[in-house]
Amino acid sequence: MRHVGDPWRWRVLSVLGALAGLAQCTAPPSTLEQIRGRGELRVATLNLPTTWYQGAQGIEGLEYDLASGFARTLGVRLTMTPYENEWQMLEALRTGDADIAAALLTYRGPWRSFALPSRTYDQVSQLVVYTRGTVRPKNVAALAHRRIVVKAESPQADVLHALRDRIGHALKWEELPADAVNRPLDVLAAGDADITIVDAASFSFIHQAYPELLSAFELTQTRPVQWIVRRRSNALRAAIDTWLGSETARQVVAAATVTPVETSPRLQLAMARDFRGRIESRLPLLRPWFEEAALETKVDWRLLAAIGYQESQWDRNARSPNGALGVMMLMPETATSVGVEDPFDPRENILGGARYFIEVRDKIPARIPEPDRTSMALAAYNVGYGHLEDARVLTQSRGGNPDRWADVRENLPLLAQEGWYLQAKRGYARGWEPVQFERRVRQYFSVLEWQTLPSIETALQAETPLLPTATATEVATQ
Repeated sequence: MRHVGDPWRWRVLSVLGALAGLAQCTAPPSTLEQIRGRGELRVATLNLPTTWYQGAQGIEGLEYDLASGFARTLGVRLTMTPYENEWQMLEALRTGDADIAAALLTYRGPWRSFALPSRTYDQVSQLVVYTRGTVRPKNVAALAHRRIVVKAESPQADVLHALRDRIGHALKWEELPADAVNRPLDVLAAGDADITIVDAASFSFIHQAYPELLSAFELTQTRPVQWIVRRRSNALRAAIDTWLGSETARQVVAAATVTPVETSPRLQLAMARDFRGRIESRLPLLRPWFEEAALETKVDWRLLAAIGYQESQWDRNARSPNGALGVMMLMPETATSVGVEDPFDPRENILGGARYFIEVRDKIPARIPEPDRTSMALAAYNVGYGHLEDARVLTQSRGGNPDRWADVRENLPLLAQEGWYLQAKRGYARGWEPVQFERRVRQYFSVLEWQTLPSIETALQAETPLLPTATATEVATQ
């Protein structure tokens, strides 16, 4: 027997059922909501000098800097994973292992099948590169009948296809597989091709590792670069566009340039004169703290002062584009690890830099004698101990002595060559920089040790021996 109130009861139950059904049909959280929910932004990238690489005191690279800034705007931590190639990045994004792909990418080819680009945040120029000693191509027409090599399915291959429409089938080229051991610049350097095309940004980072290669001219075509997200990640894409369009992000992009190290005699003379002037004007104010650091670490104060000059020209307010600070140019994380609370306090910074130098020096095998051990410590201070170890492994594999600085410094620049750094444990490094750093620090140290100011111009000439044999030993333990 039914009660009078039964119809109302069934009506209420029907409404509740409908609401439950609607709840089940609610759309899943967006990609942006998932990122905020897990508190982590996952970014796929490549180990390249223009994107992500291990610097001396931490991760560096334009894409790392941009992604770090974006993660901060979202209030989440950043997990940035370097993949071996673009295809692996694509798969990581497609499967959801990554939220964003960021490696100076151009939205093209297979990305179009399932992904969408962010706004364009830079335009990358394309350089025609040739081998020193061969005929320099002066324009696009001069590329005809030359041996050209590029990577398959790359933006550079796209450029060549477009150029062939203009100058005809006399333009021919070889395309290397994406996973080939040899890369276009390596093939060119070996003399097996005449021409390649590279991103201008990349070449600015690595050209000193390829002294046999020169830039011929810049193409009128540039390629746009974007971040890439999965389809239907509309909220994430909108947040990315806001970030990449911000003044802060534009400043990050603008700062991501490399100024070639000039070694002309005229500049060497100017550098020598600047050094002499700063010995008289800046060093007296900092010397007590260099001497205090020497007492603590048992490192000659003049060597510490030479490091500080090479890093900042003894500028207590120095700040590099990648965030290094103060006289000894410490990254914030490194400064904290060596007890520096205020990196712009010169005493704290100098003491911290001395501690960091000892930290990297003590990692170097004790069997390595002076002056090689100090030279390797200087290189590690500049490029990071891990990259120094990669260079030592490479030195041994090429028949050199990994405990001898003269052999290691010959191989360090190879860490900037794609064919070599892809085989290294820590990947890309500006391998020529620690060689230059060690040489300059030694030269500055020599001047400070000799205390013969009129000889500065002579001591800083590239052909001058770094240190007399009699003073080259036990530098770090005086």
